[in-house]
Amino acid sequence: MGNIEKNLEVYEAFCESYERENEEYGGIDLQVLGLGRNGHIGFNEPGSSLGSRTRVKPLSDETRKVNSWLDDFREMPTHAITMGIRTILEARQVLLMASGEGKAEAARMCIEDPLTAIVPGSMLQMHQKAIIFLDEKASSKLRKLNLYEMR
Repeated sequence: MGNIEKNLEVYEAFCESYERENEEYGGIDLQVLGLGRNGHIGFNEPGSSLGSRTRVKPLSDETRKVNSWLDDFREMPTHAITMGIRTILEARQVLLMASGEGKAEAARMCIEDPLTAIVPGSMLQMHQKAIIFLDEKASSKLRKLNLYEMR
């Protein structure tokens, strides 16, 4: 039995407590996110529930591989605690950042493709105050670049 299974009840209680306190304190003013190569936000991997709250979530093999450079871990974690998509969308403002050519396809899917749980970042299309910052390489696959405000 792995560490996650041994402590799952503790982690789940923490997640519930986080959600309760978030509500008690009035919610999130600014949610800052990065974009994963597979379109994930936070650790809401492809297929995450759109109504999800803070919870323990298994990490995809791709996410684990991309983050394997983190030397602080003797063994790369298989799970993470993440805010859910619903929790993120309730923030008053969202700031998503992505850089590099490796994020270009994910950025295009999030911004220009239809909403789908397979690309969790696409849910930010529904947020009225989402700002997305992309460097030139991350924006290189956008098909409608002329429609976006550039700064």
